[in-house]
Amino acid sequence: MKARVTVTLKNGILDPQGKAIEGALKSLGIDGIAQVRQGKVFDIELAAGADQAKAEAALKAAADKLLANTVIENYKVEVQG
Repeated sequence: MKARVTVTLKNGILDPQGKAIEGALKSLGIDGIAQVRQGKVFDIELAAGADQAKAEAALKAAADKLLANTVIENYKVEVQG
């Protein structure tokens, strides 16, 4: 079973890395870019036979404690069964 935890900055939090990427894309001549926000993706392989509900709860706890700074970041947990 696989899971993905996606971490993104909350709205209103400044994103200097996203701004730098946005500027680089524009300097490369890529048109139509209005805004870039950067984030993190964690692809996690779960143990065989893992219970999906328990795995999702454990991953949410991991995101709260380690993967995301919940003061400035949001996260989404997806478990693919």
